[in-house]
Amino acid sequence: MTRMIFTHETLAKTLTYCLMHFTVAIAVAYVLTSNWTVALSIGIVEPLVQTGFFNLHERSWNKARAQYHRKVMDAGLAA
Repeated sequence: MTRMIFTHETLAKTLTYCLMHFTVAIAVAYVLTSNWTVALSIGIVEPLVQTGFFNLHERSWNKARAQYHRKVMDAGLAA
């Protein structure tokens, strides 16, 4: 059950992060270049790569958190 919650939460966080990142990246690229073609190119590629890495990062943290809680529970039951 916990794994399912982490999976859905991670997916929702990844999607909302992606949308926010696209908006910010395109806006910043346009401010710097004053060119929509360049801004869209930069603003699409960079967030896609970053979002993929965010998802891996979030999944790693969820795994570490679950392992920590398991270790704490196991230590508590052994005492």
